[in-house]
Amino acid sequence: MNSIEIRELTKRYGTHRAVDGLTFDVLPGRVTGFLGPNGAGKSTTMRLLLGLDRPTSGTATIGGRRYPDLTDPLHRVGVLLDAQAAHGGRTARDHLRLLAAAGRIPMRRVDEVLEQTGMASVAKRRIKSFSLGMRQRLGIAAALIGDPGVLLLDEPTNGLDPEGIIWIRELMRSLAAEGRAVLVSSHLMSETSALADHLVVLGRGKLLADTSMEAFIDARSTPRARLRTSDPVRLRDALARDDLELVAADDGRWTVEGIRAEQLGSLAAREGVPLLELSDERASLEQAYLDLTADHAQFSAAH
Repeated sequence: MNSIEIRELTKRYGTHRAVDGLTFDVLPGRVTGFLGPNGAGKSTTMRLLLGLDRPTSGTATIGGRRYPDLTDPLHRVGVLLDAQAAHGGRTARDHLRLLAAAGRIPMRRVDEVLEQTGMASVAKRRIKSFSLGMRQRLGIAAALIGDPGVLLLDEPTNGLDPEGIIWIRELMRSLAAEGRAVLVSSHLMSETSALADHLVVLGRGKLLADTSMEAFIDARSTPRARLRTSDPVRLRDALARDDLELVAADDGRWTVEGIRAEQLGSLAAREGVPLLELSDERASLEQAYLDLTADHAQFSAAH
């Protein structure tokens, strides 16, 4: 099965618990954003999942099996942890050919992933001449070489230009739509918001959230409607009867806290107040994330 299963996963270094009793799943068919402040335990969790470190207790499996026990790991899991790790003296094609040979993967896949990642035109160039964005694309090509059902990507948009960022969004979504499980670790809230369907958030090694993107933001947003009207006086009087207040915004619009746009629209229609514009205001992913993790950041600047 294309899935990741984390069960009561704990990793101690001396008295420090880098990962503390984590339990969550990464399911097929969706992109899961993996978030947390520096020191939250994301990198440790990935290392434990890939068999690069041993857990103190608990399990981290892929389709029910530990990574070291997989007989064909490149076919099961695609990984991007460090785009700088490829040998600079090799060409892009040679780097991928070595991976394909090690994983008993048909050599035709090399040209397929070079095309898929936009690297075909530089396939014969040495990696040391690549920009960070080009190395990132090559790292993604390496992750895709075995056509895996599970993808584990750390900061995949790092170094990409705007066109590359849009490309990686579309690629991750299309891979998930094919039934793959995609776990993306990132510090870029705007990109995670545009990319992910589901969120797993860590803080100081503990699980803080495991929920859909929409539910995560809604749980940390106060209902607020934003509007334009040609009759604010009548609308203010109507709102006051429900202990709601019409507040002027700095762009000529008005806001009402404690009510959603659908409810406000019904109230205005009942009172005969014309609305020229009406929408819900929600917290951004960044605002909701900072609200949740404020007390869990290991490193923070004084205010």
